[in-house]
Formats: sequence, C-alpha cells, structure tokens
Amino acid sequence: MARSDLAIRISDLKTEIGGNVLHDGLNLEMERGEVLGVVGASGAGKSVLLRTIVGLNPHAAGKIEILGRDVDKLDEDGWRDLRTHFGVLFQDGALFSSLTVGQNIQVPMNEFMTLGPKLRDEITAVKNSLVGLPPDTVDKFPSELSGGMRKRAALARALALEPDLLFLDEPTAGLDPISAAEFDSLMRNLQQALGLSVFLVTHDLDSLVSVCDRIAVLVDKKVVVGTLEEHMANEHPWIKAYFHGPRGRAAQQSAEKKKA
Repeated sequence: MARSDLAIRISDLKTEIGGNVLHDGLNLEMERGEVLGVVGASGAGKSVLLRTIVGLNPHAAGKIEILGRDVDKLDEDGWRDLRTHFGVLFQDGALFSSLTVGQNIQVPMNEFMTLGPKLRDEITAVKNSLVGLPPDTVDKFPSELSGGMRKRAALARALALEPDLLFLDEPTAGLDPISAAEFDSLMRNLQQALGLSVFLVTHDLDSLVSVCDRIAVLVDKKVVVGTLEEHMANEHPWIKAYFHGPRGRAAQQSAEKKKA
C-alpha cells in the first residue's frame, strides 16, 4: 500500500540505456515536503533517474510511485492527471526559443487547463513575479535573457500548474557563483512558502549544503540516502572522496559561516 507521507517511492528499480544497466535494485523513498538532493559520479544516471521517474524513460524492472500512485497502473487519463501535480525544470531550461517567456509559462496551462486569455495572462504575470523576474520579461524571448533569467523563466513554467512536487535537473549548472547562490535561495524560499516536495539533481555542493534536507548518492547502481553528516561519516570510497574533497569542505565551511 502506498504511504501518504511519501512524495516518491521507488522499489527494486532497474534502468537500461543502450544495453548499459545504470540502476539495478535501486530503492528510494522521498518524503513529502522535503528537498532531496541527488548526486553521483558522471555516468551514474542522475538525470536518467529523474527522467525515468517522470515517465520520459522506460524502466526495465521495479516499481515507481509518485504521490501515492503506481505509475505502471496509470492509464492515459491517470498519467495526464498526475502530470498536473508535478513540474519539471530540465538542465538547460528547455524553453521554446520561438515563444516568449510568457508563452513558455503558458504551455502547461494550454495543455492541461481551459482558461480565458485574461486569466491566463494574470496567472503568467504572477508566476513570472514569483521567480523574481521583472514584469516585462514575459514579452521577451529566451535569447534575450541571461542564463540565470532563463533558469528562472523555466522554473516559472514548472510552477505554472501549482504542483505538489518539483523535479529540478542541475538548475544551477552554467551559472556564476552569485547567480547560483541566488537561485538556491529562491528555490528554498519557494519550497517553504509553497510547501513543495523537491527532487533536486545537482553536482553543486553549495546547493546540497544550503538547500537539501537529505542527500541521495548514486553509487554501485543503487542509492545511499542520508543527511550531510551521515554521508561525511560514510567510508564508501566515492562518497568519502566527494564529501571530504576541497570543494566539499569549502561548501560546508561556507554554510557554517552563514549559520553563525
């Protein structure tokens, strides 16, 4: 039976890409209302895991439950309804270059809702403001925006349907340290204000330290889930190297200074 306090539950998951097994016997539980960071070595399948959960990649075996629903038991209408409860921000933002920011934000509304033009524009303005973009951004094209602004516009689109669950794939990749820190702060503030559950794939140690409640580390085709402190005490070679390396120590020192 699905647990109502879980946003995501994965049991014995196996995924394959081109005959290469990326995950085998992977088990993961993510609680509602938490920010779960997902890290791993290059090629460990972080983005593949995210795309598999949201239905963009098939899984070879195992069970995936999102917000209490077994995705393998959903028909087309069931999947359509479930998709209104989660939003996705892909690594490059994946904005449609031929559409304005406002039109990009409205894509999920047009697909899943029946709204009049005035109400649709009003909701678009609210989402645009929610992510900290100036009002006139809705009339601009993605090519006219900075990298940080494009990420915010993509986040506004992911929030268009007021989802319960948010999937973020490397949201700070390619951003300078200041923009990345601002985006981290925005994510945390929105998560707390909106009561979101956030599945965050990242390589950014600062994001892990400042934003995440728990961290899932992809190693040996499975995940090891724990707090930062628990991972710091883990003797697995990759986990130890990752969290005890120079960047890991610097991120933790920075977080400690902010708390002081």
